Amino acid sequence: MAFFRHRKYLLLSSIGIFILASLFYSYVIEPRRLVVTESTIEIEKLDPALDGLNIVAISDLHCGSNAVNAEKLRDLVALANGQNPDIVVLLGDFVSEYEGGTKLRMPLDEMTQNIRGLKARYGVFAVMGNHDDWYDSELVKNAVQAAGYRILDDEIATLDINNTKLRLLGLRDHLRIKSWKAFSEQTRHLIDTDGGSGDIIVLEHSPDVLPMITGELSISPDTRLMLAGHTHGGQVWLPILGRPIIPSSYGQKYAYGHIKVQGLDMFVTSGVGTSILPFRFLVPPEIAVITLKRKAN
Repeated sequence: MAFFRHRKYLLLSSIGIFILASLFYSYVIEPRRLVVTESTIEIEKLDPALDGLNIVAISDLHCGSNAVNAEKLRDLVALANGQNPDIVVLLGDFVSEYEGGTKLRMPLDEMTQNIRGLKARYGVFAVMGNHDDWYDSELVKNAVQAAGYRILDDEIATLDINNTKLRLLGLRDHLRIKSWKAFSEQTRHLIDTDGGSGDIIVLEHSPDVLPMITGELSISPDTRLMLAGHTHGGQVWLPILGRPIIPSSYGQKYAYGHIKVQGLDMFVTSGVGTSILPFRFLVPPEIAVITLKRKAN
């Protein structure tokens, strides 16, 4: 009996040590990491002039959240610039609020200084996220614009790339959408009245907008790709169990990475900061580098 009690004690002790070590790693170590992930997305009907286009996608900075301090943000800017991007997109949730939502963990003027300096051949573009809207979207927009970046809030930016037009369509956050049909119609109208031409890349904070712009609600036959964040990749990935919590109405479906639904390619980045819980486990903060390739027929 003593032998079995000893084995039980060792087993419980080992489990306890493993849990404590995992908590330490997920709170102290992984949130301080910053990795560059590289993905190549083959897209049907992509304009040949856009073959090889390099996009850096950064989302969910949550400035001031666990380990997202001034040094981390300046490192992020330098690391992103080191990828020599054609385009940089910032996909929302710049801020992190204390409980109650009236005070930020990093003041906006500090955020502006710390995110300043991103460079890309064709520009740096941003959309707002739900936390930005909850705090004050106009103040956050002003802070991001003060850093030198263009906000696209239900707006289109047309780029001239290799003598070909590429349209970046930045959309409002999903929580500001009241009616799928009305939103789809408004977005189609925006595209039609813009009068431009060329492939469209949609920038949107949440992947949950995808069904609102595809299928019967399709906004344009020229839409080639959607880039999103919001999910944080779940922040935690557990062997066998996967990602226990995904802030999406579609659960695991839109959690992370390259997804194709109703003929439209989408890439969801896991972002940089943390929200609700200050942990990351096997889902490190990332700068996503996405290379577009024309899919051969």
